[in-house]
Amino acid sequence: MTPVTADDTAGMSPLFARLTRGGQWLRQADRARPWVLDTAVVVLVFLMFCVPDLVHGHDGRRELAARFTRPPLAGMLALQAGLVLPLLWRRRNPSAAFAVITGVFLLQWSLGVVLRADVALLIALYSLTLHGTPRHLAWACAVTAVGLILVAVRASVVVSVWDALFFLFSAAIAAVAVGMAVRIRRAQLAGLRERAARLEIERDQRSRLAAATERTRVAREMHDIVGHNLAVMITLADAGVYASDVAPERGKQALRLIGDTGRQALGELRRMLGVLREEAEAPALSPQPGIADIDALCARIRSAGPLISYRTTGDTDALNGGVQLTVYRIVQEALTNSLKHAGADTQVHLAIGVEGARVRVRVQDTGPPGGARPAGPPNEEGHGLVGMRERAALYGGTVDAGPVPRPGRGWTVQATLDLTPLPGSEGGTP
Repeated sequence: MTPVTADDTAGMSPLFARLTRGGQWLRQADRARPWVLDTAVVVLVFLMFCVPDLVHGHDGRRELAARFTRPPLAGMLALQAGLVLPLLWRRRNPSAAFAVITGVFLLQWSLGVVLRADVALLIALYSLTLHGTPRHLAWACAVTAVGLILVAVRASVVVSVWDALFFLFSAAIAAVAVGMAVRIRRAQLAGLRERAARLEIERDQRSRLAAATERTRVAREMHDIVGHNLAVMITLADAGVYASDVAPERGKQALRLIGDTGRQALGELRRMLGVLREEAEAPALSPQPGIADIDALCARIRSAGPLISYRTTGDTDALNGGVQLTVYRIVQEALTNSLKHAGADTQVHLAIGVEGARVRVRVQDTGPPGGARPAGPPNEEGHGLVGMRERAALYGGTVDAGPVPRPGRGWTVQATLDLTPLPGSEGGTP
């Protein structure tokens, strides 16, 4: 249980705040040493209800002295001990404590002995209600009712049976009601504490899941930016080395393209890292690329050597920013893979079409001139293909990649995105 602090009692009255802190302290002390409270209850009952019987007896009331017997001191102490001492285990084993006290109670009244220590029966009934099982409480109430009827009949010489039954049953019902109220309250508090702990765990899990999702998104963006631009720069650098000896102007052009590609990559990296900083200035951030930027993307790839044919069908400008970014990244990754694996002499056919509620993307290359495509590790997919599938999955789409069926050669990437609006995805950025 969380301890009560000064902030928790700030809005309370001084008296109620002190009582709250005192109750919290008592509960903590009781959990540490439960035997102290059990012993204190026994001592208090003995002082309040047993000592008067030992000293004063029936207080001189002749009716009680005439109708009821006063046992010798040893017998009275034995009956009082049988009624009071079982209260020591009233919380650890309430059913056993109630059974012993009830047996002594019935024996006492069958002998015609009146003792103030009979209040232990009500305390045991309260403890059984609070700590025992409902099944035991049912028979305990029935046994108590039988015992109280016996007491009412015995006390009919002093008070009417109905008055005695009303008083005794009211006391028993009050003991059960108080025990039930405290038990329900404790169960409610335990449920609230459990719910608070569960909500805290769920909050931590959501935080970790959000962090993992964000890491995946950033890693995917970094892979697309760095992987694509580095592939273009490496290809241009190789071509520049070759062209520097044959056609120096082509070598200079390759160097300029490398610089432009590097600056573009640096700008995209700054934008990506800038959104992760709390102090990033929004005006300094450029918009995310879309389908309109695919022409420039194809131009950069063409500068590295491959021939690219690009066509679109349908109203691609009407697509929201999230779908356009997804299409752009899929095309970027597919073109980068064609450049890396098929080489600079391949031909790439790129088609983007909007068909009803779907967007279809198809990227197919003719493979390297020799027809042999470099293979990756067996049974292992690259991060790029995984990233494309993750992006497509955000819009209920799929990505298929594989070699062109015979008799053709090359590699094909086909992606399908669903334009049906999804909660939280419309207009967003994946």
